[in-house]
Amino acid sequence: MNITVYLGSSFGKDGKYRREAERLGTWIGENGHRLIYGGSRVGLMGVLSTAVLGAGGHVIGVEPEFFVKNALQNEEIDELIVTKDMRERKGKMIELGDAFIAFPGGTGTLEEIAEVMEMTTLARIEEGKEGGIDSPCIFYNLDGYYDHIRALLSQMVEAGFLEEHRLGGVYFAESIEEIGRILTSGS
Repeated sequence: MNITVYLGSSFGKDGKYRREAERLGTWIGENGHRLIYGGSRVGLMGVLSTAVLGAGGHVIGVEPEFFVKNALQNEEIDELIVTKDMRERKGKMIELGDAFIAFPGGTGTLEEIAEVMEMTTLARIEEGKEGGIDSPCIFYNLDGYYDHIRALLSQMVEAGFLEEHRLGGVYFAESIEEIGRILTSGS
């Protein structure tokens, strides 16, 4: 399975993010999955990709030209796809992914997973799946990191701006083990 992971190019203030990115990467590699990610060697992105490779996994990075010009790419990965800009990068990462995970990160992580979440909810419109993707969209809710996003989605449902059934492909996982269960069973 191609697992697209969105995460930070920094480490965050707490060492738990680095440790958990390494655990997630090891899990991806040991379970025979391929990592699709932003292609960087820095921050949590570098930790994740290095862990996947160390566990015998395959890594595909997708990075815009301007990052490559600044030598931010991880030279150790199996394949680097260079795009002209961030918009093309996002599209390629979605195209390659079979499942999508938002690890704790910043505004870039949030923006990228929000697009995937919208495409996942579009797939649940009764008229068809045009414009949507039928893939799991998982928020890795490490120590409650994405609790506010979950609350916001509930508020959207309560206010009548989002039909609850459209969230059927959006998940909040509290552990790597729960991510594994979602990917194997779809719940």
